[in-house]
Amino acid sequence: MIRLVQKQEIILKHFREGKSQRDINRETGISRKTIRKYIRKYEEQKQAILDGDLEDKEVIHDFIAAPKYDSSNRVRKKLTDEIIDRIHFFIRENEKKKSTGRSKQQKKKIDIYECLIEEGHDISYSTVCNYIRKYTETSKEAHVRQEYQPGEICEFDWGYVHLTIDGKPKVIQMAAFTGAKGNYRYANLYHNQKMENFLDVHVKFFNEIKGVYQTVVYDNMKVAVKRFVSRTQKEATEDLLKLSLYYGFRYRFCNVCKGNEKGHVERSIEYIRRKAFSKRDTFDSLEQANQYLKETLEKLNARPTEYNEEKSPADILEEEKPYLLEWMPSYDTARTCELRVNKYAVVSIDENKYSVPDDLVGRFVFAKIYPEKILLYHQEKLIAEHRRSYGAHTWSINIHHYLNTIKKKPGSLHSSTAMQQMNPTLQSIYHTHYTENPKDFIDLLELIGEKGLEKIQSVIQELEKLNPTSVNTEKIKMLCQRKDPEGKSLNQERTTEIEEKSKIILNHYGHLLKPSCVAFHKEAKII
Repeated sequence: MIRLVQKQEIILKHFREGKSQRDINRETGISRKTIRKYIRKYEEQKQAILDGDLEDKEVIHDFIAAPKYDSSNRVRKKLTDEIIDRIHFFIRENEKKKSTGRSKQQKKKIDIYECLIEEGHDISYSTVCNYIRKYTETSKEAHVRQEYQPGEICEFDWGYVHLTIDGKPKVIQMAAFTGAKGNYRYANLYHNQKMENFLDVHVKFFNEIKGVYQTVVYDNMKVAVKRFVSRTQKEATEDLLKLSLYYGFRYRFCNVCKGNEKGHVERSIEYIRRKAFSKRDTFDSLEQANQYLKETLEKLNARPTEYNEEKSPADILEEEKPYLLEWMPSYDTARTCELRVNKYAVVSIDENKYSVPDDLVGRFVFAKIYPEKILLYHQEKLIAEHRRSYGAHTWSINIHHYLNTIKKKPGSLHSSTAMQQMNPTLQSIYHTHYTENPKDFIDLLELIGEKGLEKIQSVIQELEKLNPTSVNTEKIKMLCQRKDPEGKSLNQERTTEIEEKSKIILNHYGHLLKPSCVAFHKEAKII
């Protein structure tokens, strides 16, 4: 294909300089057939302009337009049938994700291109885009570029991602931060958008960057906005006020339905979700998914960007650190509340039940709710700690909280929820040795609280070797005392004391029996 400048050169040499087609061919190297084509076409178009309407802009445009070629009949060289099949596979995969509610995790053209390159195919990005464009049409939105000072602004938002966790499909919430200056991205996955998770992700982000941005931008999420004072004024929640006071940052809210006012993080939610979870969306646990997300973000933040002079987001963050606010020790992210203990010695948190000692029935306890655990206090003393449950109407029971009640009602132990959730080792001990004597098992649990499960288990194993059918709590206690150095020395002290008192009593008897005193002393020594 010749360019517009070559077309101009052919026309001027022929019509201005009077050169023949052969001479132009010799000077430019362009074939005579092509030269003849453009000379004839020029004469026809010029004559049409002179004979037609002077205002016919279309004819004039064709007269001066750059050369064009019809490539519709060309044979594909790079876009092979194998590559087309792979592109169709990715398009079908996107359609499947869209139909199952995972539309925001679809692969874009650049992702499909990257996958093809990773598979070893030799093809250009433009070829992939041109082919896919036959199936999809997109309208692009105009954006106004902003300039930000180092350490000035970061943006926060929630998004969601569809994942399969431990074989079950779940909707997982993703909290994300993006630095406005260099697009440094941080994200973490949670089960919900409650306040404790909102606070937790702030602390983790500030700890990662070793500092705090001067201003954080939010939309009108309920964990940040308590109420609308007017259409443009909002009142922040108490927890956000405390967090802002502790770290020293200012906050700003977007206008209603104006997510573009924090466009960096809006784009980042989609970008992170696509880059991380379009390739993998099945995990054994949420912790594993978070570790995978962390590794993916490290790679994304290390990529150089053209619009930042080939600097990566991580490089720009290093430049921003001198301008960040001072890094503070981790803030306590717990959501707190006061709860009444019901008749089952449990408190209800987010529709799930957690046990406390049974002597607190009817009283109030103070709860500190973290993303992964729950701490319960009474009169400023820690009384229970549970792993956080995200199921529906689940019960988290610690059998040690019910020892007093089970002593009074030993028959209730066998089918209780506490028994079902008890340590498997304890369940095995109960079913092997204590099904006929549950009250004795309660004494064993108290002994385990003093000595530890491992020690009791080893003692039971020794007793089973001697006589598997005669294991009971009294024998376990006796064997524990023999093995306990403190118990042994205490027994020795008691034995010595008894011997001394016995000798004193025997000496008194010896004095009473004066005639046989010598013989009595000899017998006492033998004893």
